Amino acid sequence: MQQIVDRLNELSVGKVSLNEPLKKHTTIKIGGPADLFIQPQSIQGLKDAIDVLKENDIPVQVIGRGSNLLIPDEGIRGAVIQFSKGLDHLEVMDDQIRVGGGYPLVRLSAVISRDELSGFEFAGGIPGSIGGAVYMNAGAHGSDISNILVKAHILFEDGTTEWLTNEEMKFDYRKSVLQDERKGYCIEAIFQLEKGDKQEILAELKKHKEYRRETQPWDHPCAGSIFRNPLPNHAGQLVEELGLKGHQIGGAKISDLHGNFIVNEDDATYDDVMALIELIKDRVKDKYDIEMVTEVEIL
Repeated sequence: MQQIVDRLNELSVGKVSLNEPLKKHTTIKIGGPADLFIQPQSIQGLKDAIDVLKENDIPVQVIGRGSNLLIPDEGIRGAVIQFSKGLDHLEVMDDQIRVGGGYPLVRLSAVISRDELSGFEFAGGIPGSIGGAVYMNAGAHGSDISNILVKAHILFEDGTTEWLTNEEMKFDYRKSVLQDERKGYCIEAIFQLEKGDKQEILAELKKHKEYRRETQPWDHPCAGSIFRNPLPNHAGQLVEELGLKGHQIGGAKISDLHGNFIVNEDDATYDDVMALIELIKDRVKDKYDIEMVTEVEIL
């Protein structure tokens, strides 16, 4: 593996390390080491890294800011590539923006408000990045990525890249074509926004952030919403009706504040969280005959 590290460094792909603890890169603070951890400094660096990994038959897993991830305590064999600094470029083009997959949603919504651009207010409190948001069609407050995306620059698992239009992304509730039919990752995206009133945009952002602060347990390590809402029902409400809020297994606890959040209360393990997930699935199925589907990515 050291030879591969040396080759990646020769190509100046970005930051490369061995046995990197992934709990340092997830918001729930769970996850064992990655054999090889790469933070590309550019799109070209990303492509070069993928080429080297393919040549050496090393499996690749891509992550963003780790806000929607659950990673085993055993870690990830092979390489983990994180979209972060180096893939966080932003170009404002009148009422459109071109933004890198590693750009944080919270920062983006704040930055473009200065240019009086409206359309990203819904994402003001979502602690993820553009790549993950496009991948799962992230949304809140009645809007989502599919409403504003023009096209996305995709890195497919075979190492090829292609721009996909909004229609080609086949968006659905918390889904896109990248999750199954054409597995891949969003390197960058172009969004169509609208000119708006700066003070109204800022007021909307503030309202959404305050709502999340009051209703979601971001003062504890967590991975965001655990389940997709089985519409017309809401996952958190079903958990609350079952009396499961506050239930704890090991160091993992169903939040007292919101039933669709599991927090790392006391050095929780992957197995602790999975036990709570299975408990919720079983109880909801027994009482409501509803199959719960996880929103969090379980690697």
